Amino acid sequence: MGYRVVVVGATGNVGREMLSILYERQFQVDEIAVLASRRSLGTEVSFGDNTLVTKDLETFDFSGWDLALFAIGSDGTKKHAPRAASVGCIVIDNSSLYRYDPDVPLIVPEVNSHAIHDYAKKNIIANPNCSTAQMVVALKPLHDRAGIKRVVVSTYQSVSGAGKNGMDELWEQTKAIYNPVKDVSPEAFTKQIAFNVIPHIDSFMEDGTTREEWKMVAETKKIIDPKIKVSATCVRVPVFVGHSEAVNLEFEEFLDEDEARNILREAPGIMVVDKRENGGYTTPVECVGDFATFISRIRQDSTIENGLNLWCVSDNLRKGAALNAVQIAEVLAQRCLKKGD
Repeated sequence: MGYRVVVVGATGNVGREMLSILYERQFQVDEIAVLASRRSLGTEVSFGDNTLVTKDLETFDFSGWDLALFAIGSDGTKKHAPRAASVGCIVIDNSSLYRYDPDVPLIVPEVNSHAIHDYAKKNIIANPNCSTAQMVVALKPLHDRAGIKRVVVSTYQSVSGAGKNGMDELWEQTKAIYNPVKDVSPEAFTKQIAFNVIPHIDSFMEDGTTREEWKMVAETKKIIDPKIKVSATCVRVPVFVGHSEAVNLEFEEFLDEDEARNILREAPGIMVVDKRENGGYTTPVECVGDFATFISRIRQDSTIENGLNLWCVSDNLRKGAALNAVQIAEVLAQRCLKKGD
């Protein structure tokens, strides 16, 4: 026997990816329900060779269901996640709502799976921000070896991080530049995204950082070590899928680039592609559809003591969202749940 699983927000980019990954990784599903808002009610989605019809989230009864993977915004999650959790359905939430709640574990399985048991406090587990998830996979094995003091990261985040509207806007603006039939003013983003980069993701805070940047700071501290200092600049780029990050690290101890490369090669969830030649690195186009976090351009930083630079790329719809949620479900099944409960 397997598990009764609910995917909430099944018609969105992340929800569809969750269904795909559950099937690909052969998660033990006995029964699956797909939920959506009323405006998407009746929409068909795929689960392997099966076609599923979405049900109404507002009226769905979570009683008797084992796991619910939430891929909706914070407002909907705030209303429905406690409703599911209160009747014994464990919620794995992709929104930012519970990430900073001390009673809710924030999990990246390759990094802090030991914290999974804390789910019992609220029956909820939080999935981290997409840009954080891929970075901490790379940081953890290096931190274990040499102790990270400080991280300076610049992100190059794809438009799929803003959902379907962001992807549509890049596509329509790109077409309009080559065939200017109509003016395509920015809606999903604050400025034109086609052939441009925008150093602004989420809202601005009083100190001048954006919430996206703040999330990377707070989540890295919660997931790995509160003593790590993090400085982030998050930038939206005209790429459909795949987030990239240029990461500068300062360690407590010296870490040679060759040793770092070997550590990362052995670390779970990481693929090192690092040749000092044309094309000897990974770009977002090449990571799409893959489970791994790709690390390239590993090199010493001689401008600081114990410094290292690296390039980190991952499919943000997978490791940054759907894959990480399914991996959390796998850890739950292995460590916390009895099959058929």
